[in-house]
Amino acid sequence: MLEDASNPTDDFKKYFTVAFADTERLKQEVYGVRYRVYCEEFNYEATDLFPEQQEKDEYDDISMHCLIVHKASGLSAACVRLVPASAPRPAFLLPLEKHCDESLDHAFVQNLHLDRQKQCELSRLAVDGRFRRRPGEKASRFGSVVPLDVSEHEQRTFPLIAISAFVAAIALTDLSGRDRVFAMMEPFLPRLLTRSGIRFVRCGRDIDYHGTRAAYFLDACAEATVSDELKPMYFWIKDQLKSGYGASLA
Repeated sequence: MLEDASNPTDDFKKYFTVAFADTERLKQEVYGVRYRVYCEEFNYEATDLFPEQQEKDEYDDISMHCLIVHKASGLSAACVRLVPASAPRPAFLLPLEKHCDESLDHAFVQNLHLDRQKQCELSRLAVDGRFRRRPGEKASRFGSVVPLDVSEHEQRTFPLIAISAFVAAIALTDLSGRDRVFAMMEPFLPRLLTRSGIRFVRCGRDIDYHGTRAAYFLDACAEATVSDELKPMYFWIKDQLKSGYGASLA
């Protein structure tokens, strides 16, 4: 969180917008962020698989996408998506069920007695490198400053970008009624999120999947999920997403 900031949400709102990416233009921005992060920066996917510099997969057409944009520069700063479980297994598999099924704690998941229509997967969260690191600094997906022409005060809001993407995803679970959330994450990330009141529970063993990751589960009762400090951000982001999400259902 921000140090010495009385209202981090107000600070963040000055410099960023959060959008439900429901148009082709916005989706291209989402795929562009993912390409720069996953392909060019971290080499998770081969760049030659995406000649248009748009990292996409078979889940994107059915997914709900969020995009965070830096107001002053117009640059897309971050993105995240929710993949809804559209049908029971094995007719439909979430990405982690398709790619990491052998690592899941199936007994744990079965004991949750989940309604498939309330399940989703949070995935493809990416923060553009320009909003994460100092010039010459090695890549760090959740760093804080970048070589942009911005004030020190503005730079101090940058650590909120990744958290705001998670908050946006939680707001989408509320809007869509898909509040049983799975995610593949690096071990440090759930610990970091716990500080903000977002408490994922491990539901799988470590696996080498774009680095060491494991499956996690979140029962996303939205208002109870985020900390009191982040609740203003949650309600603001939910309000930003509501009209776009509603229009997508029309």
